[in-house]
Amino acid sequence: MASKTFDSLRILNFRRFFLGALFSNLGTWIKNVAQSWLVLTVLTDNSSLALGYVTALQFVAIPVLSAYGGALADRFNKRNILLITQILLGIFAVVTYVLVATNMVELWHIYLIAFLEGVVVAFDAPARQVIISEIVPDELVPNAVGLSSMSFNGARLVGPAVAGVLIGLFDIALVLLLNAITFVFMFIALLALRVAEINVTPPVARKGAVLDGLRYIVRHADLLVLLVIVFFFGAFGLNFQIFNALMARQEFGLGPEYFGLLGTIMAVGAFGAALLSARRKRPRLKMVLGSVFLFSLFLILAGSAPTYLLYASLLIPCGFFALNVIIACNVAIQMGAEREYRGRVMAIYMAVFSIGSPLGSVIVGWVGNYWGARFSVMICGAFTLLCALGVLLYFVIWRGLRLHFKYEHYLLRLEAVWIYADSISGHSGQLAQDQRATLPSEN
Repeated sequence: MASKTFDSLRILNFRRFFLGALFSNLGTWIKNVAQSWLVLTVLTDNSSLALGYVTALQFVAIPVLSAYGGALADRFNKRNILLITQILLGIFAVVTYVLVATNMVELWHIYLIAFLEGVVVAFDAPARQVIISEIVPDELVPNAVGLSSMSFNGARLVGPAVAGVLIGLFDIALVLLLNAITFVFMFIALLALRVAEINVTPPVARKGAVLDGLRYIVRHADLLVLLVIVFFFGAFGLNFQIFNALMARQEFGLGPEYFGLLGTIMAVGAFGAALLSARRKRPRLKMVLGSVFLFSLFLILAGSAPTYLLYASLLIPCGFFALNVIIACNVAIQMGAEREYRGRVMAIYMAVFSIGSPLGSVIVGWVGNYWGARFSVMICGAFTLLCALGVLLYFVIWRGLRLHFKYEHYLLRLEAVWIYADSISGHSGQLAQDQRATLPSEN
């Protein structure tokens, strides 16, 4: 069992990348808690709307710039891109620490830094996603993506709790300093990669690269369906940085330690999902939709939880099913794209995800301000549920319309539906041959 789950770690380059990312992710979760608590308790009087703006600004530049980030990732060395982005993000972390430590910080500083971080992430995220497929062979990409998600959520197990305790014992500045230090580990890991063992993708031509990537997505309906799920899920399902802060502070009247603990508790479920995903070779659409359904129901239940303990307990299945959706979509989109398009395809994936995130975070903050934290959590659960129902209805109607036709030019349409319903892993060529053999002959 262990050999299958941790197969990718046998590769030295991935092992180094994994460890660097683990420390980097730890810093990210520490910073998220510190920043949220800074905005809620120091810079505002428990303003959920201000917290929503900060979250939105972190993502607002990504939809605009990530397509160009993906084009750069397909054209230039991804390791070099990541070295530059890590330096810039590290500088922002140091500036934030200095502002807070010297008591010079103002809300607009946090807004500006959040926006600038989003600009850099638009170029960092596509390169970070695609370099995994260059470090490990194609057959290990699903395993490596699962392990990377396990690293991210393993850090989330520890990061929020550590941040909450340190804020309670010391101050926010110390936590922000720890975040700045963690960038050193990722930088060292990137420098330590053996360049000769990286399977570098041949660069694409510069002219028209972004539009070519968009056309590629449009031609692949299976990728479009996944992007719809990612949009709604990113907009309304993944605002726990805001959900947990509002529920801990407004509904339960608790301090930063309890806010940080919520992130750790949720990560227990997410960590379990990451372990399972590392063993999964082919994500299926029915698994994705089932996870969205169950996530939505548990999120609605969490919003109505009368006590802190019950709310925290419901975050475990929320974390589990949320990560199931994220990893499955990530692997399916990455493996469904040809190697020379992966940077741009993953950039579009990040753009769609990021278009939803600022929209959702502002809505959550606004609803929380006027109707309270509970209603904002439950309404987001309802929206993600409607998304799953819409996708399911699309497939039911599509298949129902096509199954009654027996004309030759509808055969490929019917065949494609069978493929989408059976698997979204991107291995459509072999599936098409298998399905063609099983379709009834035309009379």
